[in-house]
Amino acid sequence: MQENLVIVESPAKAKTIEKFLGKEYIVKSSFGHIRDLSKRGLGISINNGFTPDYEVLDKQRKVVDELSKLSKQVKTVWLASDEDREGEAIAWHLAEVLSLPVDKTKRIVFHEITKSAILNAIEEPRTIDMNLVNAQQARRVLDRIVGFELSPVLWKKVRPALSAGRVQSVAVRLIVEREREIIGFNSTPYFRVVAHFYPEGDESKTLFKAELQHRFETMEQATEFLNSCKGASFTVVKAEEKPVKRYPAAPFTTSTLQQEASRKLGMSVSQTMSVAQHLYEQGLITYMRTDSVNLSAQAIAQCKSEITRLFGDKYSSAHNYKTKTKGAQEAHEAIRPSYIDRTEIEGSAVEKRLYELIWKRTVASQMVAADLDRTTIVIDMDGTKWEFVTTGEVVRFDGFLRLYSESTDEEPTSESSEGILPKMAVGEKVISTQIVATEKFTQAPARYNEASLVKRLEELGIGRPSTYAPTITTIINRGYVVKQNKEAQKRTYTTLTLSSSGKISEKHPSESYGKEKNRLAPTDIGMVVNDYLESQFEQIMDYNFTANVEKEFDRIAEGDITWNEMISRFYQPFHNLVDKAIETQTDKNNQVRVLGVDPTTGHEVKARIGRYGPMVEIEGGEGEKGRFASLKKGQLIESITLEEALELFALPRNLGIYEGEEVWVGLGKYGAYVRYGKSFASLQKGDDPYTITYERAIELIAQSKASTAAAAEPLKRFEEDADMCIKSGRYGAYIAYKGKNYRITGARKVENLTYEDCVKIVNSSKKK
Repeated sequence: MQENLVIVESPAKAKTIEKFLGKEYIVKSSFGHIRDLSKRGLGISINNGFTPDYEVLDKQRKVVDELSKLSKQVKTVWLASDEDREGEAIAWHLAEVLSLPVDKTKRIVFHEITKSAILNAIEEPRTIDMNLVNAQQARRVLDRIVGFELSPVLWKKVRPALSAGRVQSVAVRLIVEREREIIGFNSTPYFRVVAHFYPEGDESKTLFKAELQHRFETMEQATEFLNSCKGASFTVVKAEEKPVKRYPAAPFTTSTLQQEASRKLGMSVSQTMSVAQHLYEQGLITYMRTDSVNLSAQAIAQCKSEITRLFGDKYSSAHNYKTKTKGAQEAHEAIRPSYIDRTEIEGSAVEKRLYELIWKRTVASQMVAADLDRTTIVIDMDGTKWEFVTTGEVVRFDGFLRLYSESTDEEPTSESSEGILPKMAVGEKVISTQIVATEKFTQAPARYNEASLVKRLEELGIGRPSTYAPTITTIINRGYVVKQNKEAQKRTYTTLTLSSSGKISEKHPSESYGKEKNRLAPTDIGMVVNDYLESQFEQIMDYNFTANVEKEFDRIAEGDITWNEMISRFYQPFHNLVDKAIETQTDKNNQVRVLGVDPTTGHEVKARIGRYGPMVEIEGGEGEKGRFASLKKGQLIESITLEEALELFALPRNLGIYEGEEVWVGLGKYGAYVRYGKSFASLQKGDDPYTITYERAIELIAQSKASTAAAAEPLKRFEEDADMCIKSGRYGAYIAYKGKNYRITGARKVENLTYEDCVKIVNSSKKK
């Protein structure tokens, strides 16, 4: 009989662990969860203490059968799923399905897949922690109840085939609220003033910039100020230099890794987690779902050794960070390399880049602070209230900055930050070479990207390390949110420059603005669903309520409360809300936005969600049908203007006559097209049906004709029989003979097929 069976979650993890254990151990994978709540009905017995009805997943039946056989053939079963609540629940489900006694079966956990960690875990097994299991059960049961009871309400009151989730709905709310801030935002111009100075008597004329501590609303005000600067004298009223320290960031948690990988590597949240999981399963990094910033004593010692080797002893400063997240759970260590002395790894390019990021962040966290000198200089315009300020920052000792600097989402707010500033004393005069007033524009708040949304959810206490990525994936898959890119737009702005000669010159350069990449925006249906849920289920959509539910899960994990009690307190008030919502008549007019009147017909123009998605409608007159048009990608019912709506009715457009046939451009089921007689040609990427020219349409028609002709021309003909030929079809080459088609079997090349080969294929096909 085999001694031991170790069950882990993934095949990659199994393969890595097998290297560390001897022949007495068989290591097998459960391929994740083996069972879930039944899909027959709710899958929960409400009247029986919310008892879940679990069933083995169809795709896992073979896995369960194999594990069941093996578990009966060994002396000891070790459950080695991940160390978070989800992993604990997987271990419990395995114990239940394989008929293993929960209080006796050996459960081992480790936050890194290294030989020492695995062997230590084997030396110190524990039993399944039912508090952690129950915390995960509570989350799963609560989310099933919310989804099961809310979704039918949405089908009835909003639109069929919709669904809702507890955390997902709150995430959509954040995105909708941000979009409405943007829609309601009016960009206003202002003028920022920056002066170019040098110290009086400085023969080298060392220039530096200083910014006026006031912004002007109009060009007239800015001009008036520049005129007042003519002949003015400027005096230093404050010159302060003080040493400051900049400290390294803590090692990565799940959310900070997601944010930094987004900023530095351009990776999505789900991609970051997928790559990190692969690194973990290969034994290269510690467990990737954690809200702890703690490092083990061994890791800190390894960092010290590596820093000393690479940079010298003066760069090392051992430090352990404290986790601020209340009830921080899951793993007990930050995300770090399993072996600090391993600076590079084998793998794909994206795996190498993410590993390097984790390595640098970890090692930098154990390096000394950077020493900087920060200088602040304030300059008065004599005899006035106006002050110019400049700051300078000089790195005296780079410390951790030698290896790594954390990125930020913040935009720079000042143009007057310098490096080294000239030494100046209070009372010293400075001379201006020019003073420039530059027109700027107030900016709307930025749409969330995946990483900034995770950051906001974490700040609100919503979700946990294991839920961020699936939450974002779900709201995108449901069609409530889209990830979008926006091309930059051009605009001109004004600069007014007062030169040392006293002349003011005006220029109008241009700048790009508004570019977006991978930003999250709500869809129309996402906004409608959000508004309905907010109106009828205020509690579920409340940020504090959702965060408090997470705290309740934490209390269950700590054994303070039972999960059934927690669900019971939630359920009845929620169920009452559902009943009330079903009985409440909703005003469908709330989902319709009147844009104005069509100047051609005098009829009302509306925007709403139709059977096939968001659309605009020009109402018909008496006995007339209305006209409808779909919204373009990126347009929203809430923000579309009357002018933009009327443009949508421009299709189909008649572009003119070509070879006696009318040329039309329109939108169909499969996208935009050009129609010429009975022939159609699809528009290509970059072609806009609303602006495409006659000449471009003729190009597309010619390309379509050429490809059709090429497809119709046989690939090969045979002199022996004019009826026999080989043609190219949708699924590859085939033989055409006397009005019938014959499949070419085997991996045969067309150029090698002889007439005799084709006859054999035709004859054998006829016999069949």
